[in-house]
Amino acid sequence: MLGEKTSGDRKNRRALILVENLSVPFDRRVWQECTTLRDAGWEVHVICPQGSKRDTEREVEIDGVRIHRYPLRAATGGPAGYLKEYGSALWHTFRLARKVGPVDVVHACNPPDLLFLPALWMKRSGARFVFDQHDLVPELYLSRFDRGEDLLYRAVCALERRTYRAADVVLATNESYRDVAVRRGGRRPEDVFVVRSAPDVDRFHPVPAEPELKRGKPHLLCYLGVMGPQDGVDYALRALAKLRDEVGRSDWHAVFVGGGDTFDAMVELAGRLGLSDQVQFTGRVPDADLARYLSTADVCLSPDPRNPLNDVSTMNKVLEYMVMGRPVVSFDLREARVSAGDAAVYAPANDESQFAELIAMLLDDPEQRARMGEIGRERISGPLSWRNSQKSLLAAYDAACRDRDPASSDPNRAGTRPRR
Repeated sequence: MLGEKTSGDRKNRRALILVENLSVPFDRRVWQECTTLRDAGWEVHVICPQGSKRDTEREVEIDGVRIHRYPLRAATGGPAGYLKEYGSALWHTFRLARKVGPVDVVHACNPPDLLFLPALWMKRSGARFVFDQHDLVPELYLSRFDRGEDLLYRAVCALERRTYRAADVVLATNESYRDVAVRRGGRRPEDVFVVRSAPDVDRFHPVPAEPELKRGKPHLLCYLGVMGPQDGVDYALRALAKLRDEVGRSDWHAVFVGGGDTFDAMVELAGRLGLSDQVQFTGRVPDADLARYLSTADVCLSPDPRNPLNDVSTMNKVLEYMVMGRPVVSFDLREARVSAGDAAVYAPANDESQFAELIAMLLDDPEQRARMGEIGRERISGPLSWRNSQKSLLAAYDAACRDRDPASSDPNRAGTRPRR
């Protein structure tokens, strides 16, 4: 039983990681967590949706991690679509969790804040619940849908509260999220562990630049990431139009790598702005092509506008630009500064004209670009490295598994164990 194992003995323990938002190993954070736990002696299982072009097998073991996938159609058509998506995901998660069987830790990654339901069910058999908060869903709702604090907003707040209450420990991606877990979630500070996302240095490393990717221009600008309503690709495109029209610079080619809900709308917006000849949309590309674009880029773009979510979230693309040694232009967001420091320059929040001016400034200063790139690499290999996150993750698991029953820590009750 769980209570009969010491917190330091990780061998023969079983962890089940629940993911609804992405397939695994495509979800790089989750995959790094899986391999860290595996290397520490855990038997790791994952339940997640199938991918459309990759991660398509229903059941597979990859590098010792056992992955159980289910079919899932992404939400369309407003709230009803999300209810259908999440209902299907929960049904499949319960079904596959029964198949996996008893585990010592159930580790649920949001969004959505609904996976506490299978976690509670597994806690009845002695599992401990680790809540891995990838997103602040109330802030995500406000930032993505622009509907204000309506009934659905109050519902997602209630689900977040239930998730916090059910968890034994919480994993936060940065100090801002940790503060929310303590302040809004009512969690004890010692139960919240900061496990920062970090690039996979085996996947992201510079390769020789390929000038032909610049399409005959002196400079290449690059955006990498998801294209959703809150991700600011529209801000980047309008800034590029201002770079051409207000700053008078057309000596650049830009490539936007990634996909998402607004991909088609962003291609259309680029056309309306007269940028089709200078802006290339690749969709999602293989890792080798991504490395080629980033290694050739002179400046990388992080145009996430300030909103309730972005200001306190760590942007994975910024970290990936940094590991490749690229200088970054960002809007002035709290956690962007924490991550990038002097590896980025910051325009006033949502100011597209200043964003364009900063791009031009960096294009004119190759020495500053090189300095910023070196700063980024040093930060990724130092304070922001995955090595530090590994230690925090394993400490969180040890804390989750530690027997906290007051009777077990009472010296007058030595040898007693709670029933599981």
